[in-house]
Amino acid sequence: MVGGLALAGCAAVHTQARDDAQWAATAPMEHPAAPAADGSIYHDVQNMELFADPRAHRVGDILTIILAESTQASKKASTSTDKADKTAIDAPTILGQSLSIGGKAATTGTNATRTFAGDGSSSQSNQLSGQITVTVAQRLSNGNLEIRGEKWLTINQGQELVRISGIVRPQDIGQDNTVASTRVADARIAYTGRGSLADANTQGWLSRFFNSKWMPF
Repeated sequence: MVGGLALAGCAAVHTQARDDAQWAATAPMEHPAAPAADGSIYHDVQNMELFADPRAHRVGDILTIILAESTQASKKASTSTDKADKTAIDAPTILGQSLSIGGKAATTGTNATRTFAGDGSSSQSNQLSGQITVTVAQRLSNGNLEIRGEKWLTINQGQELVRISGIVRPQDIGQDNTVASTRVADARIAYTGRGSLADANTQGWLSRFFNSKWMPF
């Protein structure tokens, strides 16, 4: 009992710590910069592309993700069964006479009725909009870009965190160096909050225990 309460009380802390650990584990490794190919009027790092839009295409380039996530899901199930059984057995006959007990015929019978009804429904709707600027962490062999980034907002007594990572095709990047989040493959988008407001909207550890799978009733 005490162990279950402790697990329920630490669930939120462990979840946040695990997310931070996973995010750090997937951080891009630093590679030594290649020597600059400098010329008399050309610098490899600060080159300007005269015949192409300034879109992200190299490791370290900046790209803006337009968050346009909207999901809706609903499910409804209904089941109803009804079954009735009725059986009558006449009294047995012995030497041409019906068997009787106490002057009453020894007839038997069964009468059973079973009814079941079940109804369930579920619906969920989520929406996330905004913008977040990320960096290119890796350029894959097929030209796709692995991107990742996060944004922390500290407002009054709370903090808001937005994280995103995934893979972007260069063809999906617009002329203004933006790409919709719906075009990000293997996207991992997290939006969480910390502080007084987040704590006020979170159940206490004892309430979480009574609503968890560890509660036997």
